[in-house]
Amino acid sequence: MSKISLKLNSWTVAAGISMIATTLGLSMSAVQSQSVKTIAIDGSSTVFPITEAVAEEFQKSQGGRVRVTVGVSGTGGGFKKFCRGETDISGASRPILQKEIEACKAAGIRYMELPVAYDAITVVVNPQNTWAKNLSVTELKKMWEPGAQGKVNSWSQIRQGFPNAPLKLFGPGANSGTFDYFTEAIVGKAKSSRGDFTASEDDNVLVQGVSRDKNAIGYFGYAYYAENQKRLKAVPVNGVLPSPTTVKNGSYSPLSRPLFIYVSSKSVDKPEVKQFVQFYLRNGAKFAQETRYVALPASAYTTAQSHFGKKRFGTVFGGKEAVGLKIDELLRREAQ
Repeated sequence: MSKISLKLNSWTVAAGISMIATTLGLSMSAVQSQSVKTIAIDGSSTVFPITEAVAEEFQKSQGGRVRVTVGVSGTGGGFKKFCRGETDISGASRPILQKEIEACKAAGIRYMELPVAYDAITVVVNPQNTWAKNLSVTELKKMWEPGAQGKVNSWSQIRQGFPNAPLKLFGPGANSGTFDYFTEAIVGKAKSSRGDFTASEDDNVLVQGVSRDKNAIGYFGYAYYAENQKRLKAVPVNGVLPSPTTVKNGSYSPLSRPLFIYVSSKSVDKPEVKQFVQFYLRNGAKFAQETRYVALPASAYTTAQSHFGKKRFGTVFGGKEAVGLKIDELLRREAQ
C-alpha cells in the first residue's frame, strides 16, 4: 500500500471519529480525553516536589495517555481526602495517625505505606539576621510553645544578648505533617503550639515571608531551603546544620524524618496507578536527590517494591508519630 493511501485511510478514520463525535455533540478533544486515565494525588507540601518530579517524567513516558494531578493540602488535609476515597495516593511527611486509620477503616479503605525519602526540617532566618547563629531545642521550644503566645514577642526574650527586636514567626498550618512533627519534636506534643504566627500550607509562602523580614524565623522541609539559599539562612539546631550528611549519620536529630506515599486499596489494581507507583519506587533515589532530599539506601526501595508487589497493607508505626527515627531504624521496621 502506498504512503498516500495510508494517509487517506488515516484521514478517513479520523474523519469518521469526528463525525461520530459531532453526532453525539462532542468535540474531538472530548473524545480523546475520554481515553486519558487520571491519577489523583494530594497531601504533604514537603513530599510535593518529589511527587511532582516523578509525575512529570511518568507522564512523558506514557505519551499523554495518563494524567497525574498533584495537589497540596498538607499531610492531614491529604489524608482526609484519601480516606474519603477522593484520591489514589496521598503524600505524607509523617506516618498515618490513629484517627486517620479509623477514618480510612470506616470508609473501607486500606493503604500501603511506602517510604520514598528522608527530610530535615530546617529552621531558617533572614540573611540579615546576624545573631541567631545557633539555637537549642530548648530555645526553639521557648519560641513555639503555647504559653509563649502573647508573651514571648522579642528576640531578647529567647537569649541574653539577642537584640530587642520583634520576633516574627512563620510556620506550616495545622493540616501540615511538618507542623505535627515539629511541635512533637520541639514542644513535646503534636499540634501543641502558640497560634499567633503566620501559618500556611504552602511552603513557598513561608519562604517569602522569612526572606522579606530580617526579624523573621520559620521552619519547613529541607528542599524549600535548598532551593532558596540566597534568600534564607539555615540555623544549626543544637550545633548541627541540616544536610544530607547529618541526616544520614543521625546527628541532625530530632528534626530528620522519613517521607511517604500511601496507596489506596481502591486504586492499587488500576493499571495506571500500579505503573506509576512502580516507576516512583524504581526511580525514588534519583528524584529524591534531584529535589534536594535525602535518598534512601537502595535496599529500602527494593523492600518497598516488594511490599507493593505483595500488597502489604497497613502501617509499621501503629498510628503514632516517629520522632527522631534514624534511617537504619526505619529500615529495620520496614524489614519486619
